[in-house]
Amino acid sequence: MKTFETERLILKPITKQDIPSYQKNFADYEIVRFLAATVPWPYPDNGAEFFVEQMILPHQGKDRWCWGIFEKENLNEVIGAVDLWRVPNPANRGFWLAHRHWNKGYMTEAVTPVMDYAFTELGFEELFFSNALGNTQSRRVKEKTGATLTGIRDEAFVDPRFTKAENWKLTKKDWQASKNSF
Repeated sequence: MKTFETERLILKPITKQDIPSYQKNFADYEIVRFLAATVPWPYPDNGAEFFVEQMILPHQGKDRWCWGIFEKENLNEVIGAVDLWRVPNPANRGFWLAHRHWNKGYMTEAVTPVMDYAFTELGFEELFFSNALGNTQSRRVKEKTGATLTGIRDEAFVDPRFTKAENWKLTKKDWQASKNSF
């Protein structure tokens, strides 16, 4: 798997060494509440360890790619992640970012090299995304990167106030057209 460098960030494959900061920054209700109800809440003390060791690492670089997001000035702390899956269920990509880093443009910056990689090196022709209806920040990343809203479906989330999910599609052509605009 490749490591990516952007203006402010480094994205590198998640490893076991990242588990403590993954746990520290992910186990936040403001992040987890927007995720599918299958994510446990309260998040268990060993939740990141289990997730990284059982769900990410066995598939890393095969049918799943997961990059930790690091600020350039602190390469020891995972502040978020971008996940990419070969088979959508219902999405091909997911992401999270530590709450204290929201509204800085980090996620659009982080998904840009991942989308380039998916379309140019992994051979994807289209990608599907999903988010809780009402998660306006996640929605905005999709809009800025050229995805098209394709529908709304029922889904349960950690926060029971969210009961619908938005479905999105991004084609290789739309990605190429949009990436020059942000």
